[in-house]
Amino acid sequence: MSLESSSVVLGDEKHAGVSLSTKDVDTGAQLVAGLTSALDPDEALRIRRKIDKHIMPLMCILYWVQFMDKTTLGSAAILGIQQATHLTTNEYNWLGTVFYLSYLLFEYPQNLALQRFPVGKWMSINIFIWAIALASHAACKNFAGLLVVRLLLGVCEGSITAGFLIVSSMFYTRTEQTLRVGYWFLMNGTAQIISGFISYGTLHIKTNGFEPWQWLMIITGIITLILAISFWFLFPDSPTNAWFLTPDERAKAVQRIKAPQENQTGVENKHFKMEQMIEALTDPKTWLFALFSALDNVPNSLTNQQSLILASFGFSTLQTTLLTCVPGVIEILTIFTGVRLAARRPNSRAYVGAIYFVPAWIGILLVNLLPWSDQTGLLIGQFLSGVSVPGFVLSLSWLNSVTAGHTKRVATNAIMLSAYCIGNAAGPFMWKAQYKPRNHIPWAVIGACYVVCPIILLVIRAVLVRENRIRDTEPSDVEEEYVIERITEDGKRVEVKVDKEFLDLTDRQNRDFRYVL
Repeated sequence: MSLESSSVVLGDEKHAGVSLSTKDVDTGAQLVAGLTSALDPDEALRIRRKIDKHIMPLMCILYWVQFMDKTTLGSAAILGIQQATHLTTNEYNWLGTVFYLSYLLFEYPQNLALQRFPVGKWMSINIFIWAIALASHAACKNFAGLLVVRLLLGVCEGSITAGFLIVSSMFYTRTEQTLRVGYWFLMNGTAQIISGFISYGTLHIKTNGFEPWQWLMIITGIITLILAISFWFLFPDSPTNAWFLTPDERAKAVQRIKAPQENQTGVENKHFKMEQMIEALTDPKTWLFALFSALDNVPNSLTNQQSLILASFGFSTLQTTLLTCVPGVIEILTIFTGVRLAARRPNSRAYVGAIYFVPAWIGILLVNLLPWSDQTGLLIGQFLSGVSVPGFVLSLSWLNSVTAGHTKRVATNAIMLSAYCIGNAAGPFMWKAQYKPRNHIPWAVIGACYVVCPIILLVIRAVLVRENRIRDTEPSDVEEEYVIERITEDGKRVEVKVDKEFLDLTDRQNRDFRYVL
């Protein structure tokens, strides 16, 4: 059977309704239209495990590589890139900023492309281009050359987190997304560990005319290039055409995520809807999440400053490259425990995210108040300052889970990730030469951000609780029936029932939608 492109009929129980274009219907509607039997829980679990097996390893590896690639600048700083390319402190900071400026400028176009084109293929193209740009760092001799390749990195890497959020919402229920987003995001920590060891290894490569930082760029560029090719052939675009699922399993994969008690959403819709875009822009929670994202990522400038700060504590180059692995271990542990805790305790995302800011504040106090001679205490404080990362990870999956309507979800993701870029772009300018070595001003800004961020999480929760209560008091919608017209193989037109979840309604339009907390 095929889906006729002209008619969708919405009606009440007597089938007196309004005709709509099929662009209003989710792409998963064709697969599950007419299915009336409930999906067996064991079968649903089997399909989820099959999905995990085929897409989670690729998502985790790519997120590890993309974080490692964008932080090569920080690793290269201790390997001699500043001296080799004659960078001033301000120019070095600009290289960190321009990455996020280009990320910001192209974030919305990237999200539109992710809606318009096959997700997996579009990400593969971007990975390939950024692999070339990354390896090209090794050929740069000055600030101008590095500025260009950093700009290209930002353009291409803007597709990854947005793409992963879309894919996570296609394949997983809202409850499952919390863990899955956490699992691929914790690969940032793995990236710091592996990047530290690669940097340590490049220090032992002795070649005339080719420095360790250049080898770092070549090695990471080759890894990324291999991954781009793998992604093109192995990563699915949607559960409706996933190569590793049979046609029957594809229908069940879509049916699995549309259950009313789970998602109240479908898979995707390839048509841009202006009314959903406007709703995203006028929804208060969109801007609360965006404000949180911007403020929480100002301190992310520590990523490129980490090795320089550790070296200022008195550690040697070799010791510093190994010590940069420790924040990676901390990030893995904090994200893993954070998302597991949020998944185990219902409606606890805001509380869990807020709690993890407390150790970070303790770390900031230690770095600023301990005497400069207390090398161990300063090191502990520095590492504790990175414990707050679960808050951002939970906010990513939370926003994805409380937004419905494909265009609206694409728009809200773009806004939040644009705010992420603004925070990351602004952060490097705190680290001025006159503030060294104690850097009290940058640490004060970071501390202020870490006070406001948990408050924002709690405000978001209060707003969503209030909206759920309002919906609970509303009368239930009149029972309606939705049908699409299909053409059978012998050319006959038949009407098949479609569930409400596949009408691509937004969370505001669908009054049966309840916000997870």
